Amino acid sequence: MMTIKKFLSLIFIYYSITIVNAQNLSPIKTFNDKPFAKGAIFSCYIHDIDSDKTIYELNNEIMLTPASLMKLVTTAGALDILGSDFRYQTTISYDGVIKDDVLHGNIYIKGSGDPTLGSSHFAPESKEFINKWIGAIKQLGIKSITGAIIADESIFDSEGLSLKWVYEDMGSYYGAGSYGLSVFDNLYKLQLRSGNAGSKPEIISCNPEKAVSTFHNYLKSAQVGSDSTYILGTPFSNERYIYGVVPANKESITLKGDIPDPALFLAQYVESELYKNGISTGKAASCYRILKEQGKWKNDKRIEITSTYSPTLAEIIRVTNHTSHNLYADAIIKTVGLSYKSQKNETVSSFNKGINIIKEHWKKKGLDVSELVMYDGSGLAPTDKTTTTFLGELLTIMYKDKTYGKVFTESLPAAGISGSVRNFMKGSGLQGKAKLKSGSMGGVKGYAGYVEKNGKTYSVVLLINQYKGKSSNMTRQMGNLLNNIFQD
Repeated sequence: MMTIKKFLSLIFIYYSITIVNAQNLSPIKTFNDKPFAKGAIFSCYIHDIDSDKTIYELNNEIMLTPASLMKLVTTAGALDILGSDFRYQTTISYDGVIKDDVLHGNIYIKGSGDPTLGSSHFAPESKEFINKWIGAIKQLGIKSITGAIIADESIFDSEGLSLKWVYEDMGSYYGAGSYGLSVFDNLYKLQLRSGNAGSKPEIISCNPEKAVSTFHNYLKSAQVGSDSTYILGTPFSNERYIYGVVPANKESITLKGDIPDPALFLAQYVESELYKNGISTGKAASCYRILKEQGKWKNDKRIEITSTYSPTLAEIIRVTNHTSHNLYADAIIKTVGLSYKSQKNETVSSFNKGINIIKEHWKKKGLDVSELVMYDGSGLAPTDKTTTTFLGELLTIMYKDKTYGKVFTESLPAAGISGSVRNFMKGSGLQGKAKLKSGSMGGVKGYAGYVEKNGKTYSVVLLINQYKGKSSNMTRQMGNLLNNIFQD
């Protein structure tokens, strides 16, 4: 029989818990009651990893668009599947015979999906590949080639962009496609000069040269502080359309866009560099996609000349998560998909092969993959969906992972210090104490990673869809929320 003393004790405990929970939820309630959140869906999940207790959760089972937070799913899974020391290999080879300084055959560039070849993120070593290739060809005594330079990008299919991406991303530098061969981050820089307000800016140069053959320039100069532009175009089309406004009377304005056909461009680039070194070719550069469509692709025996290797996957993932590199993330998920075993008569894209492998991996780790909808590895598809619970539990698993946990956590930039969150919560109590991946697109803002406070580590996921107002304001509001939650 319950005594009065025991009853009163239970009442006291009940009201104590209620008061604590109310205090704990107050920063979230305040955030969710603000005008920018009206009509929006805000979700959060904060878990004390040390005690294995979830201390905050709200709408955490609702499927939301994660934007670049999806890169956490891709990069963490790839570490487990491929290993942190994995490297991509790009091989130069030839067919035919070499006689009297002439190669009676073709030079091939065989890709393995490496997104880092010539990448500015690994400069100055990024430019060494072309010198190594040309040096190796010269060592064979080759002074002319009767055939062509042929890019072999066949390891992936030609679906460089997810079919779920929106048109405004096609042609942009951040929407560069991922292929079996990539080079220079699959982007070019367009240099312009603007005149008086209302005039059309002049295109001065494109670097690298001939990345795109035709630009349709619909830009206008205006009295604005910064450019607001779109470069639009589809894969494999050598035409790009430029819309928007740029500041008037500027001697130099730089815009960036995607190289529409990286494999073919790389073959042409190597052809050009060989010519500069006195080695001519008899036929125009080409690639697997074109030759296959023409029915001219041959799998003749090739003799290896040299190979180059990418940085380790650990280094690639660090760049992916620090800079939110879409190309890297999409190439990684396609690479993971190379182990996919297709069923009889099954046709699966390179994207979907990787997605199937990643989802199966996380299922084996105990995560509910019904809470994960993926159409790419980068999160650029607005139809990607997941929950903050899924992301939070994934973060907890990776933190405890004795093999790759440290590599993964160190791939995340420090808030207020580095990467895409270098200005987030700068000067606050959490500067340097939070390691977070950011995610952002129209109406979407999110942060996920780890917070260290008072000797404890927390997995943290904040995500809002369809908020009102400017992105900069939402960034500030989410920073304030995290500081309020973890204030002393």
